Amino acid sequence: MSARLTLISHASTAAVHAAAFPRDEPIDEQGHKKATALTLERGRVDAVFTSPSLRARQTAAALKLDAVVEPVLRDIDLGSWSGRTFDDVQINAPDQLAEWTTDPNAAPHGGESVVALIERLRPWLDSIRRDDQRVVAVTHPAIIRAVLILAIDAEPRSFWRIDVAPLCQVSFSGNALRWTLRSLG
Repeated sequence: MSARLTLISHASTAAVHAAAFPRDEPIDEQGHKKATALTLERGRVDAVFTSPSLRARQTAAALKLDAVVEPVLRDIDLGSWSGRTFDDVQINAPDQLAEWTTDPNAAPHGGESVVALIERLRPWLDSIRRDDQRVVAVTHPAIIRAVLILAIDAEPRSFWRIDVAPLCQVSFSGNALRWTLRSLG
């Protein structure tokens, strides 16, 4: 028997369109329309989770998923960069941005490093695999990137080479030894 995990990235927000580091903003009208029109692959589902963020909870509701808030699925802590545009940070803190995007242990914004994010998710991911559960979770691009890194045993510096669009669905299967990437959609 194997576990199954499907991660769904939250719908679009104003921050997504502005290329900004997110705060706890709602999904936008376009994101809501796309989420309500999305068809999810169904089958046996033992648990449905969502990040505590407003954008993830609203996406789960638009997808008609009765989800339980799971704090470990919260977005990466962006510290002082939350709410700022990428361009603003690039202009005003170019060295810190370069450090963060090249060193997975760095957290120059005072928030969470990529390595810390990956390690935060590892126990949760292991618990699902051991219990042979079928899980669906609505979360954030950073969470999906981190789980991908864990599943394929990639180097943490690969985090920045993975692009996750709004409403992207990524599926994994797991057994007693490891996770495997099943599909990207």
